[in-house]
Amino acid sequence: MKKLLIIVTLLVLVSCKKESQEPFGKPEVTSDSATVKSPEVLGKEIFENKGNCIACHLPDKKLIGPSLHDIAKIYKDKNADMVTFLKGDGEPLVDPSQFEVMKTNFAITEEMSDEELQALEAYIYSNLK
Repeated sequence: MKKLLIIVTLLVLVSCKKESQEPFGKPEVTSDSATVKSPEVLGKEIFENKGNCIACHLPDKKLIGPSLHDIAKIYKDKNADMVTFLKGDGEPLVDPSQFEVMKTNFAITEEMSDEELQALEAYIYSNLK
């Protein structure tokens, strides 16, 4: 009787362990199968969400700040570094009269990674098309 009880207990433990290892519901998505976003797509997401840039800038017309088209054109024409400006280390090129307003946003952009700032720059440059 003891042998039967031990065998049944072992079978129950083994069968429970096997069930807990099987996935339940939808399979997990691993980083290998995740979609990689282009810099422009990531930049647009940052522009519209985390950076809240859209509150002052529109792609094709001036709102509070200059349009993305104007920003991209001036930075391209002057061969300037937009990322340096967004880090708070560069001089204003587009509309120096609006610099004091923009300075308040450096708290947001200074916390961004280089990858995020480069994506934001790529999105702004994509508005030259």
